[in-house]
Amino acid sequence: MTTPTLETRYVFTITVRIGDVVTAGETGIGVRRIIPVIGGEVKGAITGKVLPFGADFQTIRPNELIDLEAKYAFETDDGAVVYIENKGMRFGPVELLQKLKRGEPVDPKLIYFRTVPRFETGHERYRWLMEHIFVASAARHANRVIVDVHRVM
Repeated sequence: MTTPTLETRYVFTITVRIGDVVTAGETGIGVRRIIPVIGGEVKGAITGKVLPFGADFQTIRPNELIDLEAKYAFETDDGAVVYIENKGMRFGPVELLQKLKRGEPVDPKLIYFRTVPRFETGHERYRWLMEHIFVASAARHANRVIVDVHRVM
């Protein structure tokens, strides 16, 4: 019996510029953080700009595993607005996660940061975004997050 395989294909990269972290404190399940989205760009099969609103709502668990839920939008170069809900997780060695929190550089290969973006748009040309499953590999930098989006085939 052949083991089924799952294939993905790279589609585009979203570079999300982020603002200063707002912390709501310990909530009983972890530390709640809110990180505003202030802009960015989309490059690849789709090109455009990340709109300057939305946020990443994070819960940092006691073991430093971070649950992520980002909600924001981008506008394509031809004027379509695409809404994104991007859920995922980030995890790695505690000392490296602490460096990221302080805005210090960390090699993205040393941090597990994966998400499942879902898209919504009323623009016919981009309806295919709503008709497929996507996964992403991401990297956190001091003032931005880079999200490489892949379509599950």
